[in-house]
Amino acid sequence: MQHIDKLFQIAKRKSEFDNSNPWYSGSQIYLTEMKNEVDEVVEEIPKHRRCYLEDELGDVLWDYFNAILSLEKEAGVTLDSIIARACRKYEERVGAIENGIPWDDVKQQQKKQLAEEHANEK
Repeated sequence: MQHIDKLFQIAKRKSEFDNSNPWYSGSQIYLTEMKNEVDEVVEEIPKHRRCYLEDELGDVLWDYFNAILSLEKEAGVTLDSIIARACRKYEERVGAIENGIPWDDVKQQQKKQLAEEHANEK
């Protein structure tokens, strides 16, 4: 996991640079590019070229990190809060299926909880 931290630190350095450039238009640029990179991943899979696939997946991760850094400023999210939320969410889902509870059932319950959390934010 040390490489993930290193990549995120590099993205932070780039984020500082981006903020001072006229071309920078916020998270949307990274979200759009991430979609493009996912398409490139899909195109690469049937070619069975591992190094190219890893490269394209790295591009997705890069754009994801840059989107998060932009959204920190725009929406107040943090990488830590996103990962913590994802850990809770998928621990519940995996735990549920391990105990015979359908994925969709726990997913629906989580949607209700998320709606309640959102209502309490206001």
